[in-house]
Parts: sequence; C-alpha cells; structure tokens
Amino acid sequence: MVALSLAASLASNSTLAQTTSLLTPSSDTADKDAKRRGQKDPAPKLQRSQRKQAACPSGPSALARLSSMPPTKCNSANAVATNRTQKAADPFAKFETLREKGMWLNIPGPADTIDQDKDGVRSALADVGIGYVGGTVNSLVNNQLPGAARTSIANQLYMGQNPTFGSVNFMIVTYDLSRFGIADGQIIVGAEQQYWTWKPGGPDRLGINTIAYYQTFFGGKLELKMGYLRNQNEFAGTVVGGSAGASVLGPSSNILFQAGMSNNAAPTPALNLKYNFDDHIYNKFSIQRSLSPDGQYAQITENPTGLDWSTANAGILWLDETGYKRKAAPGLPETWLRAGIGFNDSSYTNLQHPTQPRTNANNVYYVAADRQLWQSDVQGSASRGIYGGLSVMYAPPDLNRVSQYYELRLYAKGLFDGRPSDQIAIVATNTVWSNFAVDAALTKGHLVHRDSTAISGTYTAHLAPGIYASVGLTYINNPTSIIHTRETGHALNLLVSTSIFF
Repeated sequence: MVALSLAASLASNSTLAQTTSLLTPSSDTADKDAKRRGQKDPAPKLQRSQRKQAACPSGPSALARLSSMPPTKCNSANAVATNRTQKAADPFAKFETLREKGMWLNIPGPADTIDQDKDGVRSALADVGIGYVGGTVNSLVNNQLPGAARTSIANQLYMGQNPTFGSVNFMIVTYDLSRFGIADGQIIVGAEQQYWTWKPGGPDRLGINTIAYYQTFFGGKLELKMGYLRNQNEFAGTVVGGSAGASVLGPSSNILFQAGMSNNAAPTPALNLKYNFDDHIYNKFSIQRSLSPDGQYAQITENPTGLDWSTANAGILWLDETGYKRKAAPGLPETWLRAGIGFNDSSYTNLQHPTQPRTNANNVYYVAADRQLWQSDVQGSASRGIYGGLSVMYAPPDLNRVSQYYELRLYAKGLFDGRPSDQIAIVATNTVWSNFAVDAALTKGHLVHRDSTAISGTYTAHLAPGIYASVGLTYINNPTSIIHTRETGHALNLLVSTSIFF
C-alpha cells in the first residue's frame, strides 16, 4: 500500500509538472511578445515599485503614518512584514508536520521540550524529514492512612498499599513522506521501557512503542494508520484534558484493556480507518489483534517486546467509534462527544462457568463527553477555562471482571493568569465488578465487595518547557480487586509525578 501510494503520488506530480511546463510560456517567448507590443525594459518599473515599498513605513511606531497612506502603496510591504512577524513569533511551526499523526492524545510539541531546537539539531533533522519526541514519566503512589496494612511486595494487593514507584521512558521518531508527494504521509517508530516496584502495575518491559504508517486520502477526508498501534491513544479519550503532559496515574478504567484494546505498554498489529464527514463529525474503525484475554499482565509477560504477532488465545478485536469534536475558538467552547463499540473473538474464560471450555465473542460499549463550560481568556487562548465530562462503559459480566465503569470529571486548564499552562482536575469514579466473579469468591469464604468508588484531586504544574510536576490525593473505598481484608477496605493515596519531554 505504501509503494502504490508513493508511485501514484510521484506519477501525479510528474504529470502536474509537465502540464505546468506546457501552460507556462518560456522566457524567450515572453521576450518576443514584449518586443512585438513595443514594451520597454520592465526593470525601471520594478525599481520604482521597490522604492515605493521601501518608502512604506513599518513597525509599531509607524502605525499612524500607515493609516494615512493609500493602501495600495503598502499592501505588498505589509504582507511581507506580516509574514516575517508570524515566522518570528512561531519558529517551531515548521516542526508541526513531523509530530505523530492520527491520535487524540496531545504529546507536547518541540516548543514544549527541554532541548527545543538547541544548536539547530532538530532543524537539521527536520530538513531531511525526521522528527522526534522522547519522555520520561516517574510516579510514586503511597497510602497515607494509618494502619495501611503494609505487606511484602509479593503480597501487595493494590497500588499504594506499599510505596509504589513506576517509571515509563519512551522515544518516538517520525519520517515525513509528504516530501515525496504522499498526502500527510508519515512513518512512526517508537520504543518504550518501563519499571514498576509492584509488578502487576506494569510489569517491567523493554520493547516497541509503535511501528506505524499514516497517510490521508481525498483531501484529508479519509485517514489511514496501520502497523503496531496503541489504540488507547486512538479511541475513547481516557486521559483527563487530553494532554500527555498532564497525564498521571489517576482514575481510569481497565475495562477497555480487558476487552482487548492495545495500549502504550502493549502495542499490537492493527489497521485504523477514520472518515471525516466534515471538520467536526467523524467515524473511526479499527481491526486490531487483541490483547491476551487473560489480561494486560499476561500479555506483557508473554510478549514483552511487543513484536510477536499474537499471544495465546488472542483473536481479533473490531472497534468502531463515532464522534463530534470541535476545538476551542473565541466564543466557541471546546466539545468532544463520542460513542464506541468493540467485538472480540478471543477465547475468554467464562466467569459464570469457569470449569467449562473457553468462550468466544466478548464485547464492550462506551459513551463519553467533554465540554468547555467557561472560557477564561477568550481572545488570547480560547482553550483556557473550566471543563466538565463524563464516561460510561459496559462489558458483559460473564466474560469480564470489570462489568461497568462510571466517571465524572471537572477540570480546568490555565485557570490562573500567572499559570496559563497548569491543569487542575477533580474526578469521581465507580467500578462495578462482575457479579459472577463476586459470587464465586463468596462461595470460597472470602470477604468481597461488589464495587470500588474513588474521588481524586490533582494539580499539574507546567514548570518549564518540557517539564511538568503533578501532586494529587485519591480516596478509594475498596481499593483491592474483589477480595479484601478488614485492613484493606480504604486507601488515601498520595500521588507525586514528574513528566519530562525532549
């Protein structure tokens, strides 16, 4: 597909070049026509025009004189001055086409990195079509309640029961194919390493982050992305605020992962197609190799590099999402509405009849909405303000330990004028466990709970280009999976996290 797209684009460019050369008269023909019309050398006229443009005042101090001059005399000079001003105001605009395409997740761009364009290295790579972004996210979670039932790491039941540290480090490189005439064409290659003191939170791995190809068709109406993908960043929108810089370990549901959706720690082969009906309404479809039906831990343990085509009992996941998305603009609040469905033909264990052979055909459903409620800086930065959102997800309880998930969120971007890039988030969640899994644990004499409720507050500070720090507090009623003890009924987790991008 890549070869065909490249060949078609090159052929199209060649035809266009030939057509242009036929329609454009040569310099000799133009000179002959000018002589026949008795025209004089145009150079004096050009020189006079240049003198008129040079006489045009420019700069802030010349606004008064500009207003009193005929507009025709200064239009050209003003256009040049405007272009120069825009380029000077945004020296990183040339890197935009080199950022990874096709995702809803906003990874900080070159202007928001610690190295930016130091010594012209990023510019030199951009000149040959190469872009890059890297990052390290380090988090510590610790239960602050007295009598938190500390235990050995091997017997730890939830994140924060013992001080839990996690580190995720990644590097993504892109190559621009539009230089060869492929519309928005891009190759993306990434690697990731992660380490966790509590292994079920990870586990540890070193492998690929993504290997993907992207391009558009029909003037951007249709988007294609294929390869080893992280559909966590392509569907649903699970990060509060939509920014990787403000993304920390907070309330989120694993209901999509147990349904087979790939993610940053576990990319899988997939082909995604997105059709944009207009600038706001879209439909996105994916055919993806499912994660292991036994869960994320089993997937990474069996395939830590992510390069294996499949894992045991994993089949195909079909995903489809329809949505409406509008970016913030002066007087127009940001809005994102989406609904999705997934079908998975992997072989799952039936929780209602666990001794019977594995069962196929799992599925998942979700709806989510985010809306800007108030714009604090309408003309300067329309995205600043207060937002509200909700998510509802469902999966059948006979095949999924998490059957229902509900989330309400209230968050603010740039609420304070002195901190225009900071984010504050308050999130409440409710996770409902499979009634079949709960009943099975009851029959074995365990203490169980049927749901877990949490509320968290997080403040993320943008300390410098490419540097973010977050601090948060989360209260969880029933922090363990289903089975608990009298000492593990509640948790008050303190979260401290840093994110650095280069």
